[in-house]
Amino acid sequence: MPQEPDPTDDAEVGHNSLMALALLGPVVGAAAGTVGAIFRLSLGQADRIRDALIAAAHGYRFVGFLLVIVVCATATALPAWLVLRYSPHAAGSGIPHVEAVLNGTLKPAPIRLVPVKFIGGVLAIGSGLALGREGPSVQMSASIANSIGRMFRRDWVDCRVLLAAGAGAGLATAFNAPMAGTVFVLEELVRQFELRIAIVALGASATAIAVSRSILGELPDFHVGALAYAGAEIRPLYFVLGVVAGLVAIAYNRVLLGTMAAADRLCLWPVELRAGLIGAAVGSLAWFAPGLVGGGDTITQRTLAGAETLASIPVAFGLRFVLGAVSYAAHTPGGLFAPMLVLGAQLGLSFGIICGMAFPESHIQPEGFAIVGMAALFTGIVRAPLTGLVLVTEMTASVTMLLPMLGACFAAMLVPTLLRDPPIYDSLSEAHRGSTSRK
Repeated sequence: MPQEPDPTDDAEVGHNSLMALALLGPVVGAAAGTVGAIFRLSLGQADRIRDALIAAAHGYRFVGFLLVIVVCATATALPAWLVLRYSPHAAGSGIPHVEAVLNGTLKPAPIRLVPVKFIGGVLAIGSGLALGREGPSVQMSASIANSIGRMFRRDWVDCRVLLAAGAGAGLATAFNAPMAGTVFVLEELVRQFELRIAIVALGASATAIAVSRSILGELPDFHVGALAYAGAEIRPLYFVLGVVAGLVAIAYNRVLLGTMAAADRLCLWPVELRAGLIGAAVGSLAWFAPGLVGGGDTITQRTLAGAETLASIPVAFGLRFVLGAVSYAAHTPGGLFAPMLVLGAQLGLSFGIICGMAFPESHIQPEGFAIVGMAALFTGIVRAPLTGLVLVTEMTASVTMLLPMLGACFAAMLVPTLLRDPPIYDSLSEAHRGSTSRK
């Protein structure tokens, strides 16, 4: 008679598989932390080179102006060419591609994606495009993790776990936020709690942060002054801020998708030419306002410190709003998180200043609203409230705004959902599938 299968055999195989993944998780994390830290250092150096070039070029007036435009256009066109020639999946954020791989609708990209994403991201963001470092960090780390899994002869089930953990480690390194990396994997990438992924992602993120902090330092990304806990009389204002953030998120998503569609309609123009024209426009802006271009961490820090005025914020907000959408349409490597955090901080600070003028007896701290605005706008755009809460808390090392953030994120999540505006990464995935089917 045929022997009945022993269920303990499957349990033993699963146990051995989990042990192997638990050992490989820190390896993935160490690789992600190293690559992510070097990427951040390279971006910082690129920003300094751009600022020095612009400062020196001002001494040559019109010739210097043309030089800045040519350099920015070239530094934007080259990444677009690299993406088109060597790794089409390296365009844009890369997070929708990682989601598609985890869902089984796309195959993992070859490892050559990593140098294309790294070099392209440094050139594109360094040229002044309003793009974030987190998208490249997530996609590069996911690709490296998959390669490590294949190197150790793991099957696709195990490689998928490592790929998800690597993506989380990449986000953790990008923002010095280890818990946010794990939460992002479960909430956004796989959209369910998978025990094996949770365990391996925790190990990978913890190791990635340990490695990256040994290179970059221990301090959080943003310094925030002491903030008082929000009193009961002003807590309703945070719900109002969440509603405003939800409406702004809808506008941002639609402008971003509309700008990408407009750029795609210029299909007769080479992608390098389109990217170069966008780079030239960004170079023109950088000539007159060098502090408004690039990823935007400096702007966010100024905003969180309350150094911006109500008169200056609307202009900066409007420019960054448009710049982010136009930059993403260049089809170069670069993410969305950092630019949207800039907008969220500016939105929150301006709202807080207005509330302080309207209710002077409440002793409102506008900087607290800036922190809440970051989490609320992130939630409205991405629809990942837990990631937004944890990410902003870790980046600012401030817990006093957790309760206001919770209320604001609730409202920012509710408004776009009721108005049937899809999350941005769902829309980007749909747009990518549509463009692929037309080719």
